[in-house]
Amino acid sequence: MSGRRAARPRCSISIDLDPIACYYRIHGLGDAPAELSTTVMRRCVPRFAEVFASRGVRATFFVVGADLDPGAAVTHGPPIDADAARAARAQLGDLVKAGHELGNHSHTHPYELARLDAGKVTDEVGRCDALLRQIVGRPVTGFRAPGYDLSPAMIAELLRRGYSYDSSIFPAPGYYALKAGVMAALAAAGRPSGAVMTNPRALTAPADPYRPSPRAPWRRGQASLVELPIAVTPWLRIPAIGTNLLLAPRALRTRAIAAMARRPFFNLELHGIDLADADADGIPGLLVARQPDLRASLAKKRAALEEILDALAERFEIVTLAEAAAWAQREAA
Repeated sequence: MSGRRAARPRCSISIDLDPIACYYRIHGLGDAPAELSTTVMRRCVPRFAEVFASRGVRATFFVVGADLDPGAAVTHGPPIDADAARAARAQLGDLVKAGHELGNHSHTHPYELARLDAGKVTDEVGRCDALLRQIVGRPVTGFRAPGYDLSPAMIAELLRRGYSYDSSIFPAPGYYALKAGVMAALAAAGRPSGAVMTNPRALTAPADPYRPSPRAPWRRGQASLVELPIAVTPWLRIPAIGTNLLLAPRALRTRAIAAMARRPFFNLELHGIDLADADADGIPGLLVARQPDLRASLAKKRAALEEILDALAERFEIVTLAEAAAWAQREAA
C-alpha cells in the first residue's frame, strides 16, 4: 500500500462459520453425527452476536452456502432440513440488520477448492453467492476460501462477479509446518486428514493488503479487487488469529495485539466453533480430544473475546472487511 496511515490502524473481525463436520474431516474422524450439523449456526452464532452487540462491534461472517440450502449435497456430513435452513437464514438476516457483513465461504466448503477446475469453482462460489444475495438484498463483495488456499481460477471467478476483496491468504510458515506434521501423523495412523496443504507460494505473500496478480494471487499485481491477508505478526509472521488469542495467556494476547498495532491493518479471523461449549452443545469426546479449543470452557473463551474486543477498541478503528477493502482500494489507487 502507499504508506498513508489513519490516526489509528484498522482492524476487521471475521468469523468463518465452518460446520462441525469440517472438523471431523480435518481430524480424519469420518462423518459427524447428524445432530451436530446445525450446532455452529444455532448455538455459536447467537453467542458471537451477543458479545459483539455488548461492545458495539460490527463483524464479517463468512457463510457456507449449504447451511442455507435444504437437501443440498455436502462433502462433510448430512444435508440440513428445511426448518434448519429457514432458521439459519433468519439468524443471518438478523446479523445483517445489526450492521454485520455476510461473506462467501463457498457452498460446500471443499478444502480442495483451489485444485478444482473453473467450472466447479464457479458452482461453489455462485451457489453460495445466490443464497447470500437473497438475505442481504444486494451484491456480495467478499470471499474467503476453505483452508486458506487460493488459485487463479478462484480470483477469475471473483473478478467476474465484481467482488471487491478476497481474504484467503494466510502467510504463516509456522502454521503450515504444524499442519503438515499433523497431516503426516494422521496418514501414518491410517486415518488421513481431509484437509489439503496450501500452495507453498502463499507463505511468502505480502502480509498487508495488496492487489493480487490474477495469474499468481500470492504476488502483487493489478487485479481490481484487493487481497486482505489473515493476520500474522511483523517479522516472525506468527499467526494472530482468534483461536490462538482466545486460548493464550492474557500477557501473550496483549503482546500480540500490540504487535499488530504496528501494521496498518489487523485482519483478526475467528471460527464459529471458537464459542462452542463441548458439554452444553453435546460435542462428542472423540472430537474434543483432538480440538484444543473445545477443551476450554465457554465462559473462559467468552471472557477472553470480550477482553480482546476491549483492547482492540483502544488501539484500532474497527471496521467490516468490506469497509477495510474500500480503504485498501483507495490506498492502492
